[in-house]
Amino acid sequence: MVPYPATLDVPHELVEHVSWLIYARRRELRSPWRRLSCFRQALLTLAHLRKNEAFAQVGAGFEASEATAWRYVDESLDVLAAWAPGLHEALVGLGEGDFVIVDGTLIPTDRIAADEPYYSQKHRKHGMNIQVIAAPDGTPLWFSRATPGRTHDLTAARAHGIVQACLTRHILVLADRAHQGAGATVRTPYRNIREQPAHYQQFNREHARLRAPGERAFAQLKSWRLLRRARCSTRRIGTIVQAVHTLLTCDYSG
Repeated sequence: MVPYPATLDVPHELVEHVSWLIYARRRELRSPWRRLSCFRQALLTLAHLRKNEAFAQVGAGFEASEATAWRYVDESLDVLAAWAPGLHEALVGLGEGDFVIVDGTLIPTDRIAADEPYYSQKHRKHGMNIQVIAAPDGTPLWFSRATPGRTHDLTAARAHGIVQACLTRHILVLADRAHQGAGATVRTPYRNIREQPAHYQQFNREHARLRAPGERAFAQLKSWRLLRRARCSTRRIGTIVQAVHTLLTCDYSG
């Protein structure tokens, strides 16, 4: 395997921010010496997330073995995921009169036909279901843990406590038809609008316009190519999503 020079399309400040988090973790573990410096470990992790290269490939560029690359990336993901906000923390500052956008997506995975729990009939592929709560402008506020792909969006939203949390704070929720029946403060489009009065059609148009920015949250999430087709264990996808959320929302300007 031959390493070659390449660039990574992330800000230098982001790499430095992640490296400081890794440095704090090493101090906590009292493990100052490693084969890679904190900065290079951060760069290795971001390169793996951004490019979705196998550990043997990405590790070669850092003169690290496949096992070492896996171990460093796995450690970094845990460090980043720990900084992702919880559900109630994400809703702090929101209350009656505010609204959020709730939507679900599938993180495709490499699975065989026998893995039925991971097969999504909606998307016609295997994967893991992720729910998001986004601000009206599409900024992701919270990503859920990963559940098997066949999990219905409404079932997932209830299981994660999204419906109850928003009801408790009297926050209006805009969601798609997959969340119909949630009740509480959840609003979804009307079905069969051709058979309904004209104002139902107007409601659906306004609902779609307000909910559209929510797609930006998943667009930002999947800009990290690892989440376009995950080749890791399904148990790690939730951690990866939380880690990427930290990368998307961290303030490294200072």
